[in-house]
Amino acid sequence: MGARTRGLANNVLSSGKLDATDAISGTIAADNIANASLDNATTYGSVTGGVPQVAGDPPAPAEGDIWYNTNTGAIRLRSKANTWVTGGNMNTARNSFNGGAGTQTAALIAGGSGPPFSALTESYNGSAWTEVNDLNTARYGSLMRGVQTSALVAGGVNGNASPENPGFTRTGQTESWDGSSWTEVNDLNTARSDTGGAGTDNTSALCVAGKNPAANPPAGLLALTESWNGTSWTEVNDLNTASEQKTTVGTTTAALAFGGNPGPSNTAQTETWNGTSWTEVNDLNTARGFLGGSGTNTAALAFGGNIPPATASTESWDGTSWTEVNDLSTARFGLAGLGTNTLSLAAGGYSTTTVASTEEWDGVDTTFTVG
Repeated sequence: MGARTRGLANNVLSSGKLDATDAISGTIAADNIANASLDNATTYGSVTGGVPQVAGDPPAPAEGDIWYNTNTGAIRLRSKANTWVTGGNMNTARNSFNGGAGTQTAALIAGGSGPPFSALTESYNGSAWTEVNDLNTARYGSLMRGVQTSALVAGGVNGNASPENPGFTRTGQTESWDGSSWTEVNDLNTARSDTGGAGTDNTSALCVAGKNPAANPPAGLLALTESWNGTSWTEVNDLNTASEQKTTVGTTTAALAFGGNPGPSNTAQTETWNGTSWTEVNDLNTARGFLGGSGTNTAALAFGGNIPPATASTESWDGTSWTEVNDLSTARFGLAGLGTNTLSLAAGGYSTTTVASTEEWDGVDTTFTVG
């Protein structure tokens, strides 16, 4: 290897040491290029054309941008995690949820199937679940939406049997949560299970689709939508396609319903609600039922579900189309899903067995210091 020319006088002594503290001046002979040759180096020249320098942080950095903050002397990076991370396990493993209430750090889930049918309610603080007061009626396959201190549960299957066992009962029973206990309120107009639900608290909710063979023979699949005003349920315009196991997110005036099983197999269909009627929009990339969901009708997340088998697939909705993003760590269906499209919570469900695990979705743009 030839000489390394730095453009200044040769400062390398015959001993192999530098005669000054400037590491990049002089011409260094090839046989002197070794770690020992730089023992006395304490200063280095500047490098240009690399990481841009900013006095502070840029006003609107994009994902992947990197810069040197001259105010703090730190290299900074803008990143979007878009990954699931492990949260605290539920106290009792359960599945057959249709939603949940609250946020990633202040959540509530109720009911489910272990088996047997469950009335258990658990509250999440961002790291651990705590058992609180039970539902009045044990059930699974019911809708649940709202916030941690004001939630609604409606419909489902109750009793001590399974759907495969004659004698189980689909119910229209509705219960309201005030932050400490459940109170029975007015029933749905049509009893049903495996229904979707949207809503912001215990005074405003939608009940979407579901199944009740007795009410709608022969398949029993429903397109019915009912709206809750804090006192009673009112039938409003139906979905375009009857289905069970459909997930719904959003509010009573702006909701999104996706996935489900309209028979004989699962669907990728997505419909959006404007407060008056449902409109079909672009499908999920993966057809599935009994999936988790979070967000709004313009910014949603769909995760897990039953293809079959159980899937870990996660998709993000931007108001127009679905995009595949990073999968859940554990494939599962019948899970509780809640939160926003950037800060979601997935809890419980069924994989190859009923699970108690919780996963938290981090989809927030983050700026952090490198090193």
